[in-house]
Amino acid sequence: MTSLTRIALIAFVAVAGCKKDAPPGGGGLNDPSKLTETAPATFKAKFSTTKGDFVVEVTREWAPNGADRFYNLVKNGYYDDTAFFRVVDGFMVQFGISGDPAVNQVWRDARIPDDAVKQSNARGTITFATSGPNSRTTQLFINFVDNTNLDGMGFAAFGKVVSGMEVVDSLYKGYGEGAPRGQGPNQMLIQSKGNAYLKSDFPSSTTSRRRRSSPEPPGGADQGAGANRC
Repeated sequence: MTSLTRIALIAFVAVAGCKKDAPPGGGGLNDPSKLTETAPATFKAKFSTTKGDFVVEVTREWAPNGADRFYNLVKNGYYDDTAFFRVVDGFMVQFGISGDPAVNQVWRDARIPDDAVKQSNARGTITFATSGPNSRTTQLFINFVDNTNLDGMGFAAFGKVVSGMEVVDSLYKGYGEGAPRGQGPNQMLIQSKGNAYLKSDFPSSTTSRRRRSSPEPPGGADQGAGANRC
């Protein structure tokens, strides 16, 4: 259905390698200062979207600050019901603005220090978006192609898609660049209005079911998103 392809929404993220289930309702998302747990050396996050599933494997050594932030956000359900709002063919797909304006207000200034770039922005790698030095918060992008030019600009990849890259490739690219340069959603309006803005101004988007994040079993991502043990 077309309504499932225009703005793909993340329904659920499961983390492998964690110690306990995330609290219902996103837990500590209202206080970024409490979400500072150190991530495991390696872990996986499974994203279930309206286009299918993909799995990201994180290597903390690549970018420790970025890996820790991602781990805490995923574990507490931050990326549930968030849109892939900027999908640029031949470049990357960007996401990570909450569908809840109240959550955005809390996190937009919760910056983390930069990491040194140890891994290139190769196809399938995942990296935090940034607006300048030490400005990373919650927004991420996945590289569709090898974007080695980003390495010298300080974009530190912290993981890579290890399963389901075809799902990432299939995300609807028709809107292209975001407003005002393109026809895609305006980031500031997502920040202030959340998913209500996407549903109103991009009616072909679909809101996925909100589900609690839970650990993935140690056997791997292919054992199902509904697992509830480490």
